[in-house]
Amino acid sequence: MLSVRDDYAAPEPVYRRYLGALEQAGFTGDIDESYGGRLIAATDNSVYQQLPQAVLYPRTTADLQLALRVGQQDAFLSLQFSPRGGGTGTNGQSLSQGVIIDLSRYFKGLLDSDLNEGWVRCQSGMIKDELNDAVRHGGWFFSPDLSTSNRATLGGMINTDASGQGSLVYGKTSDHILGLEAVLVNGEVIETGPVPLVEAQAKAAGEGMEAALYRQALASCVDKRSAVEAKFPALNRFLTGYDLKHCYHPESNTLDLSRLLAGSEGTLAFITEATLNLTRIPRHKVLVNISYRNFDAALRHAPVMIKANATSVETIDSTVLDLARNDIIWHSVQEHLSEGQVDQPMDGINMVEFTAVDEAEIEAKLQHLLATLDAELAAGDHRHGVVGYKVCRDAQSIQMIYAMRKKSVGLLGAVKGERKPIAFAEDTAVPPESLADFISEFRQLLDGYQLSYGMFGHVDAGVLHVRPALDMKDPADERLLRKISDQVAQLTAKFGGLMWGEHGKGYRSEYAPTFFGPELYPEIQKIKAAFDPDNRLNPGKLATPYGHPTAELVSVDARKRGYYDRQLSQAVREDYAAAMNCNGNGLCFNYAKDSPMCPSYKVSGDRRYSPKGRATLIREWLRLNANAGLDVSQPPQRSSWLLRDRKNSGNQRDFNHQVKASMDACLACKACASQCPVKVDVPSFRAKFLQWYYQLYRRPLRDHLVASIEDTAPLMAKLPRFSNALTHNVVSQWLFDRVLGYVDTPRLSAPSLNKRWTQQHWRRAGISELLAQEPGAAARQVVVVQDPFTSFYQADVVEAMGQVIASLGYEPVLLNFIGNGKGQHVKGFLRQFKRTATRVTQQLNQLADAGFSLVGMDASTVLCMRDEYHEYAAEEVRFTVALPQEWLAEQQQRLAAATTQSAIAAQLFVHCTEQTALPTTGKIWQQLFSTVGAQVAVVATGCCGMAGTYGHEKEQQENSEKLFEMSWKDALAVSEKPLVTGFSCRCQSHRFASMETKKLQQVEHPVQLLAKLLR
Repeated sequence: MLSVRDDYAAPEPVYRRYLGALEQAGFTGDIDESYGGRLIAATDNSVYQQLPQAVLYPRTTADLQLALRVGQQDAFLSLQFSPRGGGTGTNGQSLSQGVIIDLSRYFKGLLDSDLNEGWVRCQSGMIKDELNDAVRHGGWFFSPDLSTSNRATLGGMINTDASGQGSLVYGKTSDHILGLEAVLVNGEVIETGPVPLVEAQAKAAGEGMEAALYRQALASCVDKRSAVEAKFPALNRFLTGYDLKHCYHPESNTLDLSRLLAGSEGTLAFITEATLNLTRIPRHKVLVNISYRNFDAALRHAPVMIKANATSVETIDSTVLDLARNDIIWHSVQEHLSEGQVDQPMDGINMVEFTAVDEAEIEAKLQHLLATLDAELAAGDHRHGVVGYKVCRDAQSIQMIYAMRKKSVGLLGAVKGERKPIAFAEDTAVPPESLADFISEFRQLLDGYQLSYGMFGHVDAGVLHVRPALDMKDPADERLLRKISDQVAQLTAKFGGLMWGEHGKGYRSEYAPTFFGPELYPEIQKIKAAFDPDNRLNPGKLATPYGHPTAELVSVDARKRGYYDRQLSQAVREDYAAAMNCNGNGLCFNYAKDSPMCPSYKVSGDRRYSPKGRATLIREWLRLNANAGLDVSQPPQRSSWLLRDRKNSGNQRDFNHQVKASMDACLACKACASQCPVKVDVPSFRAKFLQWYYQLYRRPLRDHLVASIEDTAPLMAKLPRFSNALTHNVVSQWLFDRVLGYVDTPRLSAPSLNKRWTQQHWRRAGISELLAQEPGAAARQVVVVQDPFTSFYQADVVEAMGQVIASLGYEPVLLNFIGNGKGQHVKGFLRQFKRTATRVTQQLNQLADAGFSLVGMDASTVLCMRDEYHEYAAEEVRFTVALPQEWLAEQQQRLAAATTQSAIAAQLFVHCTEQTALPTTGKIWQQLFSTVGAQVAVVATGCCGMAGTYGHEKEQQENSEKLFEMSWKDALAVSEKPLVTGFSCRCQSHRFASMETKKLQQVEHPVQLLAKLLR
């Protein structure tokens, strides 16, 4: 039986005293010493896991200064501090056992800008894509690109000196820094930027910490100039982390401490603000996607592309391509890629981009390349392995291709099996002309260990992301990681390259002394000592302070997530695979308001309320239970209702409560189940957790109301007006609010669906009646499978579907209500759900076997049958219930014949579950309406904020309305004819109607408009 889980490590006493002192000193930010909050900061996108003592979220620079000044008190001099941004690092750069200071929550402002001159000043917690959205209207963008640009913070980019696609043209982050504001370990604020050497020498002659910084910069970067130039490789991806080479600029005779801070991974100071230069958005852009028979051919052909003056050349291998083919992304990119021929299939691609201000310039380059490719394809000799190509000229198609490329990291995490492609030697950089030979030896190294791997990256810059598949739960594979790391370090040195060309050093810092050598590594250490003499800022990363008696560098042997995961049984890992497979990619942190994943994170800004956060918490919950001897892969035993804690109080340190709080914030929209590259399906393990949680604690009454809706709604719908009077009077609404915690519950449809169906003289029938019909009846009938929401609360929608079916020459038949169980699953009533799923499966299998066409109106319940039923039903699921657009797509000819062609324009709003699970939904509806002469535009939206019962729960009202305002409210307000596919979305639209125009009350399901056009 589940019991209280409080057997986890609390923060050390000195850290708890520090947090108390900080609060007393007037810290206005958030202080999180909860186990859940610390776990969220214990991982990033790497294989490592380090539990911090606490997480601070300062609201202002003054808060950050206060945190560090309190840390300067004698009692707290042993404490360590590390900055954190988006948490997307691949080498553990932001992981620490001390205090994490996260600037991503509140340091998000765009403080100043000049779009005539092309610069901005912004806070370090601002997301890269968010900045670009803010300056796009002026024709500018912040050009250093990276695959995590929709969740990576500018501070994180600066701290790793990030770069990506197009770096040959656009450079690295440090190339765009005009100035920085940073807080030193003693709480002092400094501002950095290029200063004349004379001024730098004057500053160095002063007193205080800033003067000491300039003295050391002059000594290491100017006085050691010849040694620096001899050691630092002449690569586009020049050495990051204490960039001694570029701190001093001989041509302008200036010194810039920003160059030391860029790439320093938080080991020198906390960056709070950055002044950045912007780049003009190219007016013309063309992308040529060249397909190759194998990846080696793509690599060896890349130099030809570079010589063609391409802006960038990106590459993807067959492993990533195969994974993309099975991902939601493929439907949007397939038409833009040439699959080659049967005997020469596509097994690698180069994405060659040309950009220019002048269209003639870009066309000349493009036509020269295309002529070369055409000649090679016509000759049929496949001299460079080219098997085809396609050209993308419009922004949308180019964006889609790059979305696939950016998703490569996450896609690799979806590889089947225990071994997963992981990051630890994935950003090597060598001279581009040596890349193919380097990769050939790299592949020989990995093949020698019989490892599978995926490759993608920036061949124009000589950077390829190689991710070998290892199982960090296996101690032998963990030892192999060390062995391969050592060999890759030697291999990159052999080819005159870097082991860390893009993603920083992190736990690979142990290789720094060997790379820099005995003359320059001490200079690196002296830089560290000038900024952080006591080794308190992200200690062990990049360098130890010169002369420090005990400081040590971190190692690739540091504790990894696999250490904790291996404590779980195979059965538990398999049962909770949706959580175990999370690789930390963090796509669920996507800031875009019109992206469906993840609404609870978007509205709260709390990473515990994200798929990654919930997966992290569940994994630790599983581990704590495993160590207590509880097997949660099996359903819990029934416990007496009287023995359960009535108020869910118990021990307030109970980790069960922290996990439950995270799960309560989940809307169960299932966007994560398809949008996450590794399919972290939160609702699946959320339901299992709730089942266990409520073995120990009592359920709220409203959960029972939701679970029983399929029993009560049909009874109440027999007398809908009486039932509405009973449930929607002042007293009943007060009771719903105060006792159940439910608000704005919908009214039953009056007249009921059964009455409407009878008035139309259409048939209602049960399973046995349908099966008893004469042979051939199934071919002319379409059976509408009811759901508990549309049927009883929006019966007019189901009636409209019947009208559409009849207009197309079929007989609409309303199947007697048999239930679905969606509410049972969402609330964790899994025993009841298993019974419901089994019963419904048995019934609908009979209809499917008899050849009946089945249609359902509600996407969430229909998709539940396609997903959860396969796990819980005791019988094989052989039936398929089609959604309206899926069935109608097969009736195109009848649809064209039945319409009178009416020129109508409408806007389509797709339910978030539907648009992620069925990404072609919008296109299908557009095609259907085009057939009948109507033009439908698909509106990009995120979650509306209702999501089943979430929007009715009293404690969620503020967040529900905020979500609606994020991407729905304004879009609906300007829509002339909004068509909304989701039941909950229509309820939400009605609820937050504009009192001025009432427009938001006029939403319809697409079939309602279609029914009118077919009359």
